[in-house]
Amino acid sequence: MAEPFAPIPLWPTGVPGEDHLELPEEAVELKGEYQIEILSNVDEPALTWYPAKEPNGAAVLVLPGGGYNVLAYSHEGTEVCEWLNSIGVAAALVKYRVPRREGREPHEAPLEDVQRAIGIMRTNAIKWNINPDRIGVLGFSAGGNLAAMALTSDGSRSYEADSSVDSPGCIPNFAVLVYPAYLNDPENPDDLAPGLSITDSTPPAFIVVSDRDKKFVEGSARFYIEMHRRDRPCELHIFNGGRHGFGFDKIDGPIKQWPVLAEQWMNELGLLTTP
Repeated sequence: MAEPFAPIPLWPTGVPGEDHLELPEEAVELKGEYQIEILSNVDEPALTWYPAKEPNGAAVLVLPGGGYNVLAYSHEGTEVCEWLNSIGVAAALVKYRVPRREGREPHEAPLEDVQRAIGIMRTNAIKWNINPDRIGVLGFSAGGNLAAMALTSDGSRSYEADSSVDSPGCIPNFAVLVYPAYLNDPENPDDLAPGLSITDSTPPAFIVVSDRDKKFVEGSARFYIEMHRRDRPCELHIFNGGRHGFGFDKIDGPIKQWPVLAEQWMNELGLLTTP
């Protein structure tokens, strides 16, 4: 695997709308049986670029979960980037803003970070040896919600665009949603959550979730149903057994094969074909 780049600040001239914000110092903790790296208090969002040693032109933004309060940075981040590199896909690990910003929807500030990151990737596509039309997002839990928000966006930004990096479109070409959170309306679970709008042009999606993920499994099914009704490409795997939060491979049983299934899906869409 090629060495990752040094982190690239997403907002080198200042994070939009946060001049007044004061957070505790960014911190990293190791938690649980697997000593998972948990990142908190992110006020300087950044992109860490993982170039593929044998690139096929595809690239994926990786969005760790953590309830929009922290980032599960290793088992939903760095490990995933290394796997993507192993199948020829470049990866961008996005350290997006957490915790939730008061007075804003949980996804709003992180979505700005994702849109800026996509702009940076497309602007540097030639230099970074990627195809700007093969850029996807892969998110876990809250990161899966964030990926879905980016996928279903109309492409408008809530921040003032910088023509040097924001000129390309900011809608990804595909999404992989791993036990995505908050996809259905808590007041009416038969509807998608506010802010999610699937249209006749929503890009393809791949979804994986456990049937024991009682809080979020219905949201995954609802997202699939709405994609199906719009005749949009979507593959859904609901596994018997498992749990929420297993990350790249911190689990036993059939659900552990999700990376293989995701690779097959990307390959069937022609995303992994070497130019």
